[in-house]
Amino acid sequence: MNLHIANRLLQLRKERGLSQEDLADQLGISRQAVSKWERAEASPDTDNLICLAKLYNVSLDYLLQTEDSIETIKTEQIKKEEVI
Repeated sequence: MNLHIANRLLQLRKERGLSQEDLADQLGISRQAVSKWERAEASPDTDNLICLAKLYNVSLDYLLQTEDSIETIKTEQIKKEEVI
């Protein structure tokens, strides 16, 4: 996941006064999953993105907005796959 998006998820959670545990409970996932999203180590799946957008009352476009080029996004993805 893009670091800007991860930071946006962190900011939105904090603006709503939620702990990682609170958010995880609302989404039915682990606190560790939320932590990984916010550190750009993993990405929420589509269902969780939809839930996050509804919970935060923002659009999916806003959640996923990035200035990165397609090439940059592809390069970051390749680097992550090489680590795995």
